[in-house]
Amino acid sequence: MKQEEIKAEDNVSTVTQFVLLGFSDLPNIQSFLSGMFSVIYMIILVGNFLIIIITKMDPILHKPMYFFLANFSFLEICYVTVTVPRILFSIWTQDRNISTLFCATQLCFFLVFGTTECLLLAVMSYDRYVAICNPLHYALIMNPTKCTWLAVGSWFGGIPVQIGQTCQIFSLHFCNSNQIDHFFCDIPPILKLACGDTSVHEMSVYVVVMMVAAVPFILVLTSYSRIIVTILRLPTAKGRTKAFSTCSSHLLVVVLFYGSATVTYLRPKSTHSPGTDKLLSLFYTILTPLFNPMIYSLRNKEVIGALRKLILLK
Repeated sequence: MKQEEIKAEDNVSTVTQFVLLGFSDLPNIQSFLSGMFSVIYMIILVGNFLIIIITKMDPILHKPMYFFLANFSFLEICYVTVTVPRILFSIWTQDRNISTLFCATQLCFFLVFGTTECLLLAVMSYDRYVAICNPLHYALIMNPTKCTWLAVGSWFGGIPVQIGQTCQIFSLHFCNSNQIDHFFCDIPPILKLACGDTSVHEMSVYVVVMMVAAVPFILVLTSYSRIIVTILRLPTAKGRTKAFSTCSSHLLVVVLFYGSATVTYLRPKSTHSPGTDKLLSLFYTILTPLFNPMIYSLRNKEVIGALRKLILLK
């Protein structure tokens, strides 16, 4: 289908749809990209659904740690579903047009699920902090009611803020072009299309990032700094190894997610380039959800044992 581009000469154009350029600059490998993204999407779905199933079926995994892990796995399924099906649709049909409403909806869900991931990672680090630093009171502190409320807060805590931010972004006038040089509707490439000075909107993005990402990240760092101090005080090397193994997987996921997302959203608009933005976005939108099931299963003996039981039952 023909891509429609809008350019302003004298007056501000009213944009009713955008064009997601995606990977259109790589015409010779469209089939490869289609196959790669299809396989990755299926691996993410199967891997995360398996984690959800085994945490529900195996009584050994009926613990707060695995309750949050099941929530995290479901979140990763939702998170990647916001972007990958749209990428595949564009490749398969060569129709890269996306309505303003659908673009705003995609951005809103992406931001909400991203906020949920930040909050849930902080909650999971708090769970590991209580388990390692205060093990005698772990069952009392991390009781089912508290775990449920922490999960609910993580899922719904960012919704009002991100709906507001999405409305603010799409209240802008777009006059330079309607072509988004990205594979999904994200804030940095959309702001590039806006008319005039967007410094106020950039500042609001930074403020929101500090609220929903930086603050949870600080809580993660605080939890792990105390965890590391506690681990180093353990009398035996075996005890230190066991304690560290229970939180190393989570720490690796934190580094992968926050590292790429922070660079993307906290850089000034003038330093953004389409190629770099796409590469960084691939890390926190697709590669991190792909690695998560492997990271949590391969480094966790209880998860591996539960998987074996599930396979033997079949």
